[in-house]
Amino acid sequence: MKPIRVGLLGIGTVGGGTWEVLNRNADEIQRRAGRAIQITQVAERANELARRKVGDRARIHGDAFEVVRSPEIDIVVELIGGTTVAKDLQLEAIANGKHVVTANKALLAHHGNEIFAAAQKKGVMVAFEAAVAGGVPIIKALREGLTANRIEWIAGIINGTSNFILSEMREKGLTFAAALQDAQKRGYAEADPTYDIEGIDAAHKLTILSAIAYGIPMQFKKVYTEGIAKLTREDIAYAEQLGYRIKLLGIARRAAKGIELRVHPTLVPTRRLIANVEGVMNAILVKGDAVGATLYYGAGAGAYPTASAVVADLVDVTRLITADPEHRVPHLAFQPDQLSDTPVLAIQDVETSYYLRMRVLDRPGVLADITRVLADCKISIEAMVQREPGEGESQVDIVMLTHRALEKNVEQATARIERLDTVTGNIVRLRMEELL
Repeated sequence: MKPIRVGLLGIGTVGGGTWEVLNRNADEIQRRAGRAIQITQVAERANELARRKVGDRARIHGDAFEVVRSPEIDIVVELIGGTTVAKDLQLEAIANGKHVVTANKALLAHHGNEIFAAAQKKGVMVAFEAAVAGGVPIIKALREGLTANRIEWIAGIINGTSNFILSEMREKGLTFAAALQDAQKRGYAEADPTYDIEGIDAAHKLTILSAIAYGIPMQFKKVYTEGIAKLTREDIAYAEQLGYRIKLLGIARRAAKGIELRVHPTLVPTRRLIANVEGVMNAILVKGDAVGATLYYGAGAGAYPTASAVVADLVDVTRLITADPEHRVPHLAFQPDQLSDTPVLAIQDVETSYYLRMRVLDRPGVLADITRVLADCKISIEAMVQREPGEGESQVDIVMLTHRALEKNVEQATARIERLDTVTGNIVRLRMEELL
C-alpha cells in the first residue's frame, strides 16, 4: 500500500520535533498505522533552516498555499499558529480534500465551528490532540475513552507557564514579578506573557475540552477568564496554612441551568493529586457519571511531547482514511446534528466556595459586622483564620473560607463589607473547588 503523504506547515520547535519523531519511529508507526507515513513537502519561510533539518528528503516551499493545494498531499499538518493565515490555510486544505492535523488551540477556540463544518461538508477529518495539554492524550480520552459517560465536570492545569510561576511562589516565597522573571529566563514564559498569565491560553483549551465533553459549539467568548498576576505570596501562604494550594484551573461543569466555563486561580485541597502537580506539568481531572474521577498527567508543551500528539493524530487519520465518513468519530465527539444548545452560565450564576481575605482595624465588633453581612447575603463560613496583630499594629488580616454560595451573592457581600469603616482596602476573593 502506498505511503500517506504529509505536508508540514512550519518546521520550528514542534514542526522539527514532529519531523524527528516521525522519522525516528517510522517502522513502529507503520506497524501501528498499517502503512507508511511520510512528510514529503514542508512549508517554511526560513528556507535554510528547513533545509538543514530535512535535507533532500522533502520538497521545501516558501509559500504554504503551494503545499495545501498540492495533489500529491493527503494530510496537512498546520503548526504555524495564529488565527489569520492559519485559518485560511486550513480552510484551503479542506477545500482541496486534505485531512488536517493541527496544534492550533487559539484558531480552534475562535473558528473551530467554521472549520469543522467545512470539514464535515467535504468529508475530511480535522485532528487536534496537540491543541490541548501537549503530549497528554486528553482529547482522545474525552472523544472515545469516556464516550459512555455523562461528563459531570473537568478541572485542569492546562497552562504550564502559570503553574510554574505558582509553584515558584509557593516553594521559594517569591513575588509574582520575581517568579515571572525566573520563568522568562528559563524559557517557560514569552517576552510578552499575557496569554499565559491572564488565563487566555487556558481559556482557549477549555473551550475545546468543553465542546467535546458536552457536545456544544466552541464558545470562547463565554469563558470567564481571570489570570494570576494579582496573586500575592501572602495568599499562597494563607492557603497552605489552611490545607490548600492555589492553581490556575480551567473548569467546565454541568450545572442545573447550563454549563459553567471558567478559568481562574483556585484553592484546591492539598490532599488532591492535582494540587501536587508542580512546575510546567499539566494535569486534567475528568469526572464521569460511570467511571468517576480520572486524572491525565504529563508534559503540556515542548517539541517532543507535542510532536507525540501530532504523530498520534497522523496515525489515527491514516487508519481511518479509507473509512466511510459517516462512521468516523465526529470532530467534537457528538454527531454534528446532535450538538446541544445548553447555555453557558455567566460567572454571576456560578456556585462554588470562596476564600476571602480582608484587612481590618483591630477593634471589638469588627467580626460581628462582617459575619452579619455574610449572613444577610446567604453566605455561611466554613473556616476562619485571624492573625494576631504585631506590636504596634492597628490592623490585622482575617481570612475566611465559605461554604458553597452564588457568585452574585459573594460579590454583593464583598462590596458591602468593603464599605465598612473598619475594613481597609479591597477584599481578596478567590474561588475554591473540592474536586470530589
